[in-house]
Amino acid sequence: MTQVKLNDILNQIETLEVEELRELNRAIQERLTPRDERYKRATFHRALLSAGLVKKIPKPRIAAPIIERPIIKAQGESVSQTIITERR
Repeated sequence: MTQVKLNDILNQIETLEVEELRELNRAIQERLTPRDERYKRATFHRALLSAGLVKKIPKPRIAAPIIERPIIKAQGESVSQTIITERR
């Protein structure tokens, strides 16, 4: 692949939505997996389906990046204390 093609692909990636990026990531990971391993996995999945052990094989999830959220200071009594008070 020429550098021009690679740069064009990388530029196109910038325009994709999050779900499209996840699909692209799945496709890339599938292509990086050795063929014999993919064949074994597909055979295993077909066996599970034909035996009726599963109804469908879900696509593997891609872990979402951990987002650091700001800590919010709450005023008043704690939620657990409010629940205890209301139950009485």
